Amino acid sequence: MSNHEHSETAHKPANRSGMSRRQFLSYTLGGAGAFMAAGVTLPMIRFAVDPILQKKTTSSFIKVVEANKITTEPQEFKFKIHQVDGWYVSDPELTAWICKDDQGKIFALSPICKHLGCTIGWNTEKNEEYVCPCHGAHYTKLGKNLVVAPKPLDEYEVKIDKDWIYLGPIVPNTRFK
Repeated sequence: MSNHEHSETAHKPANRSGMSRRQFLSYTLGGAGAFMAAGVTLPMIRFAVDPILQKKTTSSFIKVVEANKITTEPQEFKFKIHQVDGWYVSDPELTAWICKDDQGKIFALSPICKHLGCTIGWNTEKNEEYVCPCHGAHYTKLGKNLVVAPKPLDEYEVKIDKDWIYLGPIVPNTRFK
């Protein structure tokens, strides 16, 4: 064997059946990177999905006023509700116009105009109608739309218990179709 042949075999890398250093570093860094990415991503996914997974509570009725204080003339009553929207908890103040109809049945109307969402007032033009100050929409005492607004005023669900009026969620006005 010549020196030349002997030197060629001496410089060949040995065949190893295991993992190379480069593969080991690639796997280690890739695994560590994936672990860190999951550590950042999973809390964000949980934050976004958690409100969807919460149990839905049935809408509750809020105690507003004594039934004997209600007349045939609409009166404005303010009340607070407890509301949870995702992680935001608030107690907004709402308003309702409550009165009795011709048969003596108590009903409550939402003060939000169906035209563009302004707040209506009762008898502001001395015409026995609800009037929207923004665009001049008019409604009857029962909430029927007369001018401008495309739909009647919405109603609150009403429940009377032990001479107190409780208001529930807002529903479309069922008196007019």
